[in-house]
Amino acid sequence: MSKQEWKNPKVNLSSAIIGGAVTLAIGLFVGLNWGNIAPYLGFSNAASSSDRNWSALNEVYNSLVQNFDGELDDKTITEWAKRGIAAAAEDAWTVYMPKDQASDFQDSLSGKVGAGIGIMFRKIGDYIRVTRTLPDNPARKAGILAGDILYQADGEDIYALDADEIQTKIRGEAGTKLTLTVIRDGKEMNFDLIREEINNVSADISYDGDTAYIYTSRFDKDTGTIIEGFAKEFEKKGIKKVILDLRDNGGGYVSAAVDLLSLWLDGEKAVEQKSKIASNNTTLYTSRGKAILKDMKTIVLVNGGTASASEITAGALRDYGKATLIGETTYGKGVVQSMINLSNGSLLKVTSAHWYTPDGYNISDSGLEPDKKVNRTYEDINNDKDPQLEAAKNYE
Repeated sequence: MSKQEWKNPKVNLSSAIIGGAVTLAIGLFVGLNWGNIAPYLGFSNAASSSDRNWSALNEVYNSLVQNFDGELDDKTITEWAKRGIAAAAEDAWTVYMPKDQASDFQDSLSGKVGAGIGIMFRKIGDYIRVTRTLPDNPARKAGILAGDILYQADGEDIYALDADEIQTKIRGEAGTKLTLTVIRDGKEMNFDLIREEINNVSADISYDGDTAYIYTSRFDKDTGTIIEGFAKEFEKKGIKKVILDLRDNGGGYVSAAVDLLSLWLDGEKAVEQKSKIASNNTTLYTSRGKAILKDMKTIVLVNGGTASASEITAGALRDYGKATLIGETTYGKGVVQSMINLSNGSLLKVTSAHWYTPDGYNISDSGLEPDKKVNRTYEDINNDKDPQLEAAKNYE
């Protein structure tokens, strides 16, 4: 691809479309792309293989074997057939993952990201672009910027790959070298990097006077517990306002979102799951007796990378009048996935239901519109400016 072919449309983060999801290229493709992972696994409603007529597939296979002038590997053919069956659902979230990819994905849900370079990225327009570099990590130190298109890793083209495939190319052992090529303003730029171990906690907190700022990168199993620990300190710290930052949080476990919502909602409906499969229809409620923030003034920051379990959280807080949303329109992932463990360590991630906010709203495709719209551009990010956070701090 020539340099002249690179498209570089003027976009802000509100117009971004996630083709992969929010990820940390620090080692693992996290939560956002896979977002809303249901904790209720193990069901099956599929017809047995004996009810299917596979003769047409056998015809293709036999014709290939008999006529192909080359070597064929049955294991490779089988793996691609599995991927094809999942892809035939024509659903972006239903995916077959072979053992190595499944292992990485499952590690990512618990924050085991290993070593990498410290960037977040998602698909914007036609390409995977950097949306944020993490402080004190190789990418930021080297000068990689938000908006850069990921083009090559060690000379190998990655621009046409999915986000999860790109993270596989970027991750590696701590101390190993990576030459990352990006496209900036239509020009190629090379960065020689050394991978480092990344501390990837799912939530962090800072304080500004009587305001607590909580940043969450994903919803893993202990996210609610971490933030509950923060909240228990608020009274003695004199906190009067909480800013919950869900920007570029692609989701994770639904149960973690419910845990977090339990700090604001006392035994109330958190989310409803509806499916044509009766066993997948369920309503999830928050815990009782944990809503220590039910009367706390709360602002939730959202953007185009806020997806899945993050949208469940933001939607429920707004439906009950517990929070004001500031930022940009969220991604719009209103589906629930179940993970089905297959033989040989592989995994099938299946869209098993659609979820609805307590007021009955499904955000698929449209996302959640913020109560106060404030854009944050790549220029803002690269210059450490955050008009959305400033708007949240000043919101009365």
